[in-house]
Amino acid sequence: MIPITVAGRVCIDPPVVLSPMAGVTTMPMRTICEQLGVGLTVTEFLSADALCHGAQKTLDKLWPTGTGKPFAVQIFGREPEVLANAAVMVHEAGAELVDINMGCPAKRVVRGMAGSALMQEPELAEQLVAAVRRVLPDRVPVTVKHRAGWDDAHRNAPEFAVRMVDAGAAMITVHGRTRCQGFKGYADHAIIAATRAAVPAHVPVLGNGDVGSLGDLSRMRKNTGCDGVMIGRAAVSDPWLFRRIACVAAGAPDPGPARPGQLGWLVQRYLELALDMDVMPESRVVIEMRKFVAAVSKSHPGAASFRALVNQVTAAKALHDLVFSFFGCEPIEAWKPPDAPSPASSHGAIATSSRRAISMTAV
Repeated sequence: MIPITVAGRVCIDPPVVLSPMAGVTTMPMRTICEQLGVGLTVTEFLSADALCHGAQKTLDKLWPTGTGKPFAVQIFGREPEVLANAAVMVHEAGAELVDINMGCPAKRVVRGMAGSALMQEPELAEQLVAAVRRVLPDRVPVTVKHRAGWDDAHRNAPEFAVRMVDAGAAMITVHGRTRCQGFKGYADHAIIAATRAAVPAHVPVLGNGDVGSLGDLSRMRKNTGCDGVMIGRAAVSDPWLFRRIACVAAGAPDPGPARPGQLGWLVQRYLELALDMDVMPESRVVIEMRKFVAAVSKSHPGAASFRALVNQVTAAKALHDLVFSFFGCEPIEAWKPPDAPSPASSHGAIATSSRRAISMTAV
């Protein structure tokens, strides 16, 4: 797999990106995916209006990871000046790439005529991209993620992507479903292939939708000719997929599915990082982690009983002990390509300063 360089500046190696997902691509999730080997991570999608009004809950989502890798921030809105101001804010917070959301199908976003609704207004979408491009330094690429179209009668992804590139977008991601499909049915590889063919060759195009295995990745690339992929929902239940992809992309053997102890380490690492952020009470951190624990444990024997116990605890130590007893704990080395220098530690040299941080092993 050939690495992607966006606008000659941001290298994505391997050419696989963690998709922005509300309530999912938090700093802890992005950090562990980077440690596993994903090429680039993107924050949760953030409202430009909320950023410009200083909404603390939105600002709290701008945390960079501690791995030192470039990260992207995705913003959404429909007012050029507001979106441009938000882009400046996220760049100043450390984003090395700014992505504009034109693909979210959520009702609350579409009601505000943002997200995938913008595919019905390509002229405004062009203005938004141009406004963001004007206010950012040349070294910060502006990218766009959009869908196949609004509905089956309006599958305008190829021409829409070309207009976004003409307005200044340096990379395009296409989710192969329409807005009206939501997440039903299957991602259409043909529309992604048509978009890749329409967009100038020097502009990378990522395919998105239904990539949950190495086989899915291979089919997406073969069927569409896309330069890379963006993986969303599959990464929630199987973040280890990024390690498998990184190994294969580097010419190393596929390590196979994660062992239980490795999943236990990932959950405990997530908990440690969430506590280290110190933006919510410990009990809230534990409650917020329940969906991640449920996702990674669902295919394991005894998972239902385990999740029932997890849903009863609100203390980090209690959650840690439950996870250790169910999975065990097998530390994972931070990803490094073959022949690369070893990282400073098995945690990828990420500092953990929180007084609430807990031991990564049983006590």
